[in-house]
Amino acid sequence: MKSIDVVIPTYRPDGKLVEALSMLSGQNYPVRRIYILDTLLDDGSSGYGLIADKVLLPDERLSVMTIDKDEFDHGGTRNMGAKLAKDADYILFMTQDAVPADDNLTAELIAGFAHDRVAVTYARQLPRTDALKSEQLSRTINYPDKSRLKTQADVKELGIKTYFCSNVCAMYDARIFAEIGGFIPHAIFNEDMIYAGNALKKGYAVYYCSGAKVIHSHNYTADQQFHRNFDIGVSQTDHPEIFASLSSEGEGVKYVKKMVSALKKEGAAREIPGFIAGCFARFTGYRLGRRYKKLSKSSIMKYTMNPGYWKSNDTKIH
Repeated sequence: MKSIDVVIPTYRPDGKLVEALSMLSGQNYPVRRIYILDTLLDDGSSGYGLIADKVLLPDERLSVMTIDKDEFDHGGTRNMGAKLAKDADYILFMTQDAVPADDNLTAELIAGFAHDRVAVTYARQLPRTDALKSEQLSRTINYPDKSRLKTQADVKELGIKTYFCSNVCAMYDARIFAEIGGFIPHAIFNEDMIYAGNALKKGYAVYYCSGAKVIHSHNYTADQQFHRNFDIGVSQTDHPEIFASLSSEGEGVKYVKKMVSALKKEGAAREIPGFIAGCFARFTGYRLGRRYKKLSKSSIMKYTMNPGYWKSNDTKIH
């Protein structure tokens, strides 16, 4: 049986992580070991330490490592986890708020590697019970109920969605991961899409596995969406080898039209003003992120949601 190790970066984790670890421990295709990379709080204490007594996993299956807040990096921290899982056949990266929907998550994800030259498989995300209707519909659009194998040849049809892959819950072939060089060592965002793009350009494939399901959604405010999309814009500017020839904005317009129509159809027209406001915030943040090199340091630090990234990459700020 091939081995699976799980890597989960955390910061102020809550009961969702406790539930996720419980579900991971009982998978039909067992995971061998789980590595928690816990970013310390401002006072130097461990957020994971506050929930540790609720986690019912034996020490031999769970390892917790702490890192300073300014050292966290979307790519570098996950590469650190991959090194801890260096002898695993597959590495499953998850976020602290993604909860397996059933006991077949790992079995479904690993089955996706039966397709030719698959470098990574990623799971379907289902909305939480408290999700707004717009968030529920967004999950339906971005994570359909039909699986799909994606290769570089799909760029003409899918555009930037060809490279879409989410580390909310994604399993990587460890051999290919090492060959490609893992995630980019310094990533403000999109480390998963950049990896997928590099893999596809090298002739590998990405598999979206609709049978692998996690519960994961957010009711972001417009302000939160602004900051998040500023960082997305920065990541796309910094990686023209992946994003320069593909338009995110065109896909965004299609998404807005589809969502407004769906909200009306679902009898949730009252959510449309808030949804439009969020879209405007996303677009504004994204466009500013794409032009971050023309912004002042104070503006960048005001707009970003990852100030630690800029502190460790201060050459990017002029």
